[in-house]
Amino acid sequence: MGESRKLPKNVFSVLGAAGACASNWSRQGLDFLFPPLCISCGGRIGEPYALCSKCWRDVSFVEGAACARCGLPFEIDAGENAVCAACYAVPTVFDRARSILHYDEASKRLILGFKHGDRLERAPALIGWLERAGRVLAQDADFIVPVPLHPSRLWRRRYNQSAILAQGIARRFGKTYAPLLLERVRRTPSQGAMPSAKARHRNVAGAFQVAKPERYEIRGKNVLLLDDVYTTGATLNACAAALRGAGAGQINALTLARVVRDRARPI
Repeated sequence: MGESRKLPKNVFSVLGAAGACASNWSRQGLDFLFPPLCISCGGRIGEPYALCSKCWRDVSFVEGAACARCGLPFEIDAGENAVCAACYAVPTVFDRARSILHYDEASKRLILGFKHGDRLERAPALIGWLERAGRVLAQDADFIVPVPLHPSRLWRRRYNQSAILAQGIARRFGKTYAPLLLERVRRTPSQGAMPSAKARHRNVAGAFQVAKPERYEIRGKNVLLLDDVYTTGATLNACAAALRGAGAGQINALTLARVVRDRARPI
């Protein structure tokens, strides 16, 4: 038999460089045929799944000092354990909640298009923002759970935007994605139609239950809830109450945006 011939050591670096060039050419070709567009306004940009410079300036990120429980941003930093007046008066059922964006006109366009307008191409950017904002919460979680839709609403909408976000976060952190852990057992009017915070809480009280206790052993386990917008916390509290009843450990929440009506001061 002839001697086996070994490839030169540098052949692998040459092949790798050739592969990288081919990949770069393919990317340039795709960008020429299908140029990356801003996920908000549709203008041309340099990288896919991003905002143009103007839309980036328009969005307002939640950052700085915030309530230790609900994540409401504060005007001043009073320490990591400071809570807002609402959480001091009536503590939330969940342990912590964090949000990426202020819910304003700019973020509203992004979220409502994703939620109701089939703009699913926005998901990678939104999941990337959630990943950075919710890293600590996601790393501590055993289960990533979306806030569920009632079956009738899911049938009309065809997809659950919170489930898409939850699945993306679960994949990025290597966590268990549990879309069937919670179910919505009562069809409720839209929270947006409720005239007050009390009405919102009444509307969703008892609307959720743990659906598969035999499939998901959650007693003592940490759960991260995913939703699109935090308004009063009523929906997240109702979900957390169902999880608490099933023995869940720490329950945290992560949302794309939150409503901030008044500048808050810590308690």
